[in-house]
Amino acid sequence: MKILVTGASGNVGRYVTEELLNKGEQVVVAGIDIDKLNEMFKGRVDVVHFDFTKNDTFNGALQGVDRVFLMRPPHLGKPEDLYPFIDAMKSSNIKLVSFLSLMGVENNTIPPHHKIEKYIEGLGIPYAHVRPGFFMQNVSGIHSVEIKEMNKIFIPAGNSKTSFIDAADIGLATATLLHDAESYKNTAHTITGPEALDYYQIASILSKVTGRQITYAKPGFLKYRKHYIKNRGLDKGYVNVTVALYFMTRMGTAKEVTTDFFNLTGREPRSFEEFAKGNLIRFI
Repeated sequence: MKILVTGASGNVGRYVTEELLNKGEQVVVAGIDIDKLNEMFKGRVDVVHFDFTKNDTFNGALQGVDRVFLMRPPHLGKPEDLYPFIDAMKSSNIKLVSFLSLMGVENNTIPPHHKIEKYIEGLGIPYAHVRPGFFMQNVSGIHSVEIKEMNKIFIPAGNSKTSFIDAADIGLATATLLHDAESYKNTAHTITGPEALDYYQIASILSKVTGRQITYAKPGFLKYRKHYIKNRGLDKGYVNVTVALYFMTRMGTAKEVTTDFFNLTGREPRSFEEFAKGNLIRFI
């Protein structure tokens, strides 16, 4: 049987797919942009058209599949948007769904991930939730613009610490769960990097790696929000979600360091310095 990967063109999904292929699994990648998926994986996977908002795409995506990597698309803000597909998984007798959730979500009812986890559990679908910390790719992606153009980290996280994790490590951990579905039935895993760092430390690491003096601007929420909406032109709803996440980070929700990644894979997670060196092009 095959494994369905939703969000396969995203930060985590592409790594989940690659790691499943490394383990000899047959993979189906699902999404709206078929051409992009075909270009990315070049015939090594099955590609199916799939849209969470169109029920008539569900059966095709789930055909011949017994395990699923489930990722909530960022543009679907309400947990109820995923319920019809989760219902379809129940009808298809999926033997394990690994849902990409959030660190600490078991004690935080605000993010949609909390209700999605509970809905999966309530239907009795065997699950292995993955609850990662902040992605290192957030720094090299959305926040890299200010680092490159201003030599500043422009993030409203105060003095808080974050146990950053590389999306590639999340991919390996998730593939491990899906590959050995029976062993990990009805489990949850909080995946973090090896250390908790504040953004002054991140600035110091980036200064060392790039050879430039990079500083942590430590903006307030209003200044950050105005910059990202007015100057960067980003969607107001998206920026508001990031503000809420950084508010939670200031409350200490992102600093936990766990051994879950090592316990699953037998490997140490990548450090931020290793990541920065390997992704130097993103910061220069």
